[in-house]
Amino acid sequence: MGARSTFIHEALLYGDVSEFLAGTVEFVRAGMRAGEAVLVALPEPRLGLLREQVGDEGDVRYLDMGQIGGNPGRIIPTVLHPFLAEQETRGARVLGEPIWPGRPASEYSAAVQHEALINLAFAGHHVTIRCPYDTTQLAKLVKNDAERTHPVMFHGKSGRPSTAYDDPARVAVTATANLPPAPANLVERDFGVGELGAVRRFVREQAKNAGLPQTRIDDLLIAVNEIAGNTLAYAGGFGILRTWQADGSLVCEIRDHGTMTDLLAGRQIPGADALGGRGLLMANQLSDLVQLHPGPAGTTVRLHFHLPTKRS
Repeated sequence: MGARSTFIHEALLYGDVSEFLAGTVEFVRAGMRAGEAVLVALPEPRLGLLREQVGDEGDVRYLDMGQIGGNPGRIIPTVLHPFLAEQETRGARVLGEPIWPGRPASEYSAAVQHEALINLAFAGHHVTIRCPYDTTQLAKLVKNDAERTHPVMFHGKSGRPSTAYDDPARVAVTATANLPPAPANLVERDFGVGELGAVRRFVREQAKNAGLPQTRIDDLLIAVNEIAGNTLAYAGGFGILRTWQADGSLVCEIRDHGTMTDLLAGRQIPGADALGGRGLLMANQLSDLVQLHPGPAGTTVRLHFHLPTKRS
């Protein structure tokens, strides 16, 4: 069976289990009948519920979005790109729920940014991506953002064009424009050319004081080094590093005056002969959450690393 020649990105609005199943079971089965590869990435318990309905026959891959999607910046390069690359010219479809009830509020803006960037990352690919949204448990703002990031809206088996679909690049930038303000007790330092070693020592000290385990300190140092290195190489050789604790995480923020022109940086796998393009990608792989705002006056990157839960 030949692959389709179009990319389709749909939002599925559901209010209860019956509406969820009405908009997902047939979607998956239609892909199976068409000989397409199907990826299902949902949080539990909906992942198990759908799997019970569809079964394990056919070319269907099931992933727990709660495990793979905590950092939305990891979904495109780690999950979607590899899956589609395996299909070559074969058709594929994806059922993915990156915004679900119970997802921490701190991750929401990055998830909206992810939904917008899907439209840029897979334009021209032979894939249909459908994203469920729970309209009873998610705020009205979420439904509005779904309209902005999906060209097609579904309710059950009925679809319509979105009335508010917006330019993906604009949404990707504005989604993270209003990051939560940093607390007054943050620790800050400037850095410039030749000071990456000092940056790493500064971050190591803050991470140890916060109680981050050594293995995660090592990951944090690599991520910060990559982002700070990008600042020195591409943003005039000067940046500001700030650290603080919030919502059970150590946050490291790097700000500079560089303008980010490639909104898919960090979400694509560079070729083997590429000289750069791996800094944000590595940071996304190592961090529990990356909040990225590529504004006109500069770029802000926040790296979140979860701290161990304190026992009473």
